[in-house]
Amino acid sequence: MAGGKCTFILGGASSGKSAYAEGLSVDYAGRLFYIATARASDPEMSEKISRHRARRSSTWTTIEEPISIVEPIAEVDAPNVLILVDCLTLWLSNVMLANLEVMRETEKLVEKIMSTEAYLIFVSNEVGSGIVPDNVLAREFSHAQGVLNQAVAAEADEVFLITAGLPINLKG
Repeated sequence: MAGGKCTFILGGASSGKSAYAEGLSVDYAGRLFYIATARASDPEMSEKISRHRARRSSTWTTIEEPISIVEPIAEVDAPNVLILVDCLTLWLSNVMLANLEVMRETEKLVEKIMSTEAYLIFVSNEVGSGIVPDNVLAREFSHAQGVLNQAVAAEADEVFLITAGLPINLKG
């Protein structure tokens, strides 16, 4: 695959999104970069991060960046490079907790997607399929996640929804 392509992988928690995204790299001949946005904030998240690390082969170069993901994308951007960002949901949460301007950070990310030569793969949760949250912060997060997902999907060449480990092609 030549650079400049963007694939967006959506799904619920533990739906198989990350494994599917990683599977897209199996036959990729270029360099592989994994931008991990998770923070090991509790034992359960530490275990999840460990499982994700163990699943990836040594061909991946991992960059752990919870907030400033545009910068490492720019640093490694080149043709014949695949950059997997996992995941935009944790990134958004980190951005909100840092009291950064969510819409501006979303705009910066979309601008980078449009100008990148690498093959980009983004993983994100689909959070809008459940009940309306009962508190303001959760509703703000759900709204921001929906706006972010729509913005990335609009620029992506391919969009897949993962349900029970199965991909449903939504675009491309």
